[in-house]
Amino acid sequence: MIERTVTVVPEDGLHARPASQFVETANEYDSEITAAPAGGDPVNAASMLAVTGLGVASGEDVVLTAEGPDEEEAIAALEDVLTTPEE
Repeated sequence: MIERTVTVVPEDGLHARPASQFVETANEYDSEITAAPAGGDPVNAASMLAVTGLGVASGEDVVLTAEGPDEEEAIAALEDVLTTPEE
């Protein structure tokens, strides 16, 4: 299992389009992936309702964890989604 803390860059935080991209990316991997606001409870990163319910804004930290055969790739891909500004 790996864990990584990432600061959210998109202006909308984990809402709307960034959340959709995040959930789509999480669903591409076989690993069990969770996301949590710093100090908060983790939720399933593959659930749109759960991710948008986190209420994470731009500039806030999210703790990602992944466990499974492609955990390294999954965390790297999700970090990329969270650190790429919206166009």
